[in-house]
Amino acid sequence: MNSFGILRRLGHVLPAGIALAAVMPASIAEAAATVNKGDTAWMLVATVLVILMTIPSLAIFYGGLVRSKNVLSVLMQVFICFCMIAVLWFAYGYSVAFTNGTPFFGGLSKAFLTGVNINTMAATFSKETYLPEFVYIIFQLTFAAITPALIVGAFAERMKFSAVLLFLFIWFTFSYLPVAHMVWWWAGPDAYTLSAANIDAVKAAVGEQAAADFLAKLAAATDDTAKTAVLSAYKVAVDASNGWLFNWGAIDFAGGSVVHINAGIAGLVCALVLGKRVGLGKEPMAPHNLSLTVIGAALLWVGWFGFNAGSNLEANGLTALAFLNTLLATAAAALAWTAGEWMFRGHPSMLGGVSGAIAGLVAITPACGWVGPTGALIIGVAAGFICLWSVVWLKAKLGYDDALDVFGVHGIGGMLGALLTGVFVNPALGGVGVTDYLATDTSSKVADYVFSAQMTAQIVDILTVIVLSAVVSYIALMICKVTVGLRVTEQEEREGLDIIDHGERAYN
Repeated sequence: MNSFGILRRLGHVLPAGIALAAVMPASIAEAAATVNKGDTAWMLVATVLVILMTIPSLAIFYGGLVRSKNVLSVLMQVFICFCMIAVLWFAYGYSVAFTNGTPFFGGLSKAFLTGVNINTMAATFSKETYLPEFVYIIFQLTFAAITPALIVGAFAERMKFSAVLLFLFIWFTFSYLPVAHMVWWWAGPDAYTLSAANIDAVKAAVGEQAAADFLAKLAAATDDTAKTAVLSAYKVAVDASNGWLFNWGAIDFAGGSVVHINAGIAGLVCALVLGKRVGLGKEPMAPHNLSLTVIGAALLWVGWFGFNAGSNLEANGLTALAFLNTLLATAAAALAWTAGEWMFRGHPSMLGGVSGAIAGLVAITPACGWVGPTGALIIGVAAGFICLWSVVWLKAKLGYDDALDVFGVHGIGGMLGALLTGVFVNPALGGVGVTDYLATDTSSKVADYVFSAQMTAQIVDILTVIVLSAVVSYIALMICKVTVGLRVTEQEEREGLDIIDHGERAYN
């Protein structure tokens, strides 16, 4: 069954755990899979909140940051990006990201949502508890749509609209979808209970014939040793269907690597390839309407509760923890950025305050359901100071023109959050740990935390996303350059993309 495979991970456990799961009491193992109406209602609300994050929140936030002659171009790019990705998600995106294929790329068995109807279900993170698959599809659609839209801020005010669309199409297909599959795709909790009662989950994990073979071998096993051998082989087969980074043990609650590092690296590559805006450093390029930016940032914060808390897929205590952590880290990051700006630049700006809030939201995203409130506060403070450093010092030192600081906030903030998630998931530091799904009591069983193993997994995750996003972004930009052209002319850039690309002006 499909599942947003970043939460409450399997961890490294002994094969004997599967034997325990397979011989659970019949009243547990044979409980009927159910769709929880409360979870379903919450997930529909969370989905609407994530849509709010993109249209209008991100569009307004970006629109206020550019010059008045380019505000409509940014609004249009974000709006049409959302529309385009929604259609592509239906056509093939969902299937590639969230069906079996290889550890790096899913298949096309559910292209155009083939086989999906109002009765099909998607797994949550509790055994025998499901969502309607349509709910899961639209929730994941919103993540797929906002991620490429984030990149728009890096090349704002200078890229052709046709090139924007072609670039985002290629990047979504060959960077977002593989990363989502590698990090989030897994067989689901029920697949780890090899039982005729869970036959649908077992078939989905290893295929119909393999499922029948494993069940037959299990039935024929005459002692615990033979049974454990069958179950160990089954676990290997189930794991083989999971995403590559999922099997590494990388944890990403709501998109630190899939969304923010992925988009941040793409933004950096775009800024480097396109070059600086005409007149940068010589002409005023201050945000044309900070009031719009503040409104957009506030709406982003509200929508982000759906983004983070919704990623638990259920309405329970962990959902509330993710909500609280999102609130605390964001507030702490806004305060830290404001304090840093006040100390080092002599004044606390409104733009700095909202930038800090966004940095906090980014950094807590991979961690929100893994860490305790104290860990969330520390992550927020670190994000505020480090993202301020990256936007003010690192950007100037390297000399790239990331117009709206996509790399400095989303890229750097995402990397920071991914690393600190690996630290503060530790139960000894207030984290929730990762669930051992092979144990009989999955509500309380937490796998052992090993710092070296978890941090290795987090680093492999980060490096994989950096390399893939960078390579795909560069190739996509080169394709755009030789087909539709990449950048508007100097004269067109001076006139503004609103009138050049869209024949309209935001203000008369």
